[in-house]
Formats: sequence, C-alpha cells, structure tokens
Amino acid sequence: MKKLWAPWRMEYIQDSVIPGGKECIFCIGNNSANDRERLILHRGETAFVMMNKYPYNNGHLLIAPYRHIADFNGLTDEEFLEIQQLLGVCIEAMKGCMHPHGFNIGMNLGQVAGAGVEDHIHYHILPRWSGDTNFLPVFGEVKVISEALEATYDKLKEQLVKLMQEAG
Repeated sequence: MKKLWAPWRMEYIQDSVIPGGKECIFCIGNNSANDRERLILHRGETAFVMMNKYPYNNGHLLIAPYRHIADFNGLTDEEFLEIQQLLGVCIEAMKGCMHPHGFNIGMNLGQVAGAGVEDHIHYHILPRWSGDTNFLPVFGEVKVISEALEATYDKLKEQLVKLMQEAG
C-alpha cells in the first residue's frame, strides 16, 4: 500500500470530531492584523472573501456577509449586491492568476444540503481545470492539492488588490 502524507489534515479531522465550543469561522471581527493567517483575502463594506482552509481545489474561495445570518432571504440589499459583486471580482482574479477553464459556484443551505457551517451563509467558488478530476478522488478517496495555501493566497491577494484598485 502506498501512503500519501498530508499532516495538515489532522487539524481538519480533529475540528470535525471535537464537538461544541467553536467560534463561527465567518464571524471575523474587525482586526485585520492576522488576515493572511486566517486566509482572508478581502474585506468589503458588508461582506468579505476568504480562502477555504480545507479546499476541494486550489483557490477554493468563500464569500460571506459579516453579519451572522443563516437565512438567505434575510440578506439586506447591500449585502446581497456586494456578495454578487465580489463573486464577479473573484472570478476575474482567478482568471488572471490561476487560468481555470471553468468554475463551480454555489451555496449549501442546511446540513442536509452539505453545509459545514449552516448558521452563517456563504458562497463557494471553485476554479476548475480540464483534467483536475482523476482516479484518486474516485477510487482512492484522495484529493491532491497541488499548491501551498500561502502561495495561492499571495497570488489571489495581489490580483484582487489590483482589480479593486482598477474598479476605484
């Protein structure tokens, strides 16, 4: 049997099985000093962009309102508009530095729909490439992430800053 070493997964496994007491990962507060460590790429007026710490693919992004809310229809017009605008900017940022062939964009509402954090709504944006699916996830239940989170963060952060400056 061959082994694929992924020691960073232990934190994910422990986080998944240790019940209670955890803060909401999307209630990020106002302190931006540790944004890189927390993988927060952009802070807007009512919503923000962060990378998924346990991504399905390189560049797996999450967009959420600051307000802790589970009801999609409870978003204010301002929150809804900014989230939609951030979706567009994130797509352009990924196109500019990661060159994906397509995207999966979605929101899981409720635990039965796959929401890992069901009390704070958030969108997922996943860049996709031709050939990014192979036998490993299908037969081996293993997904290969081919770039360090920090390297992906730096590329996306630079691209997002550039796009936000161009937008004014």
